Amino acid sequence: MGTQSPPAWSLILAGGDGLRLRPLTMQIAGDARPKQFCPMLDGETLLDRTRRRASLISRPDRQVIVVTRTHESYYGALASELFPDRLVVQPGNRGTAPGILYPILRISELAGDVPVAILPSDHYVSDEEIFAGYVRAAISVVEEQQEIVVLLGIEPHHPEPEYGWIEPDAVPLPVGGEPAFPIRRFWEKPPDPVARRLLERGCLWNSFVMVGRVSGFLELIRHTAPDVMAVFERARATLGTASEAGTIERAYASLPSVGFSERVLVGGCERLATIKVKGVEWSDWGGAGRVFASLASAGHRPSWMGGIDLAPR
Repeated sequence: MGTQSPPAWSLILAGGDGLRLRPLTMQIAGDARPKQFCPMLDGETLLDRTRRRASLISRPDRQVIVVTRTHESYYGALASELFPDRLVVQPGNRGTAPGILYPILRISELAGDVPVAILPSDHYVSDEEIFAGYVRAAISVVEEQQEIVVLLGIEPHHPEPEYGWIEPDAVPLPVGGEPAFPIRRFWEKPPDPVARRLLERGCLWNSFVMVGRVSGFLELIRHTAPDVMAVFERARATLGTASEAGTIERAYASLPSVGFSERVLVGGCERLATIKVKGVEWSDWGGAGRVFASLASAGHRPSWMGGIDLAPR
């Protein structure tokens, strides 16, 4: 007889600076706040929308948000809204690899080796329930294949050269439920001719939405970025103590910027799988053109659009 799997947690990534979208967000908010804190969706921020998405996956006490200290004026209210120790504050932005590893270690201290769904806070999703259903399907895969990390791959509708692409294997893993496919390789922002060939070959957009057990993520990072893991292993014993802030400060000061996609995913394909997401419009709001395209497709016209002088491009 098997044992019951522990409940899933959600980790929301909200530590980025949002520089590419700043020409638009400054006009909407009137200041230089990162896009995740900007009220872009009828007064609702992208972080607000992502928190609602997370609530379709895990209970509020099983949700962690990672932020960066320089943005405190925009996230300050979260400290009183979240359960204790669920707001993870980075001393600086050192890329997505530290921004994932640090809160994963916090979740490990809070709950042990639980499944974790990682949700970036700068995405547009047309149907939250359908999308959350795919995340739940990925959780089911991880319950069967506990050592792997599953990414949601979006079925593309055009050869986007600014996205990362996933090349899945043709044969799915031997798991029940939604098919999950091993990953052959990643293509990070391929040139337009390559993106066209990837589209023709049935490759997928990398949504950067990932599901894995704590142990799966830690082993993946240890395998692909042992130097980053070593820095945090030295700080791990202080998590939850009065010494945590100082050791984490020193850890971040010793690190360059490390991207999770470029450093961890590209080198760890044998530990990864992907589920193909269909029937949902998804967009990484990295530029104003994508924002306008998503809103036009959904028939939304937020009140701020009347005062914006940026044309779609």
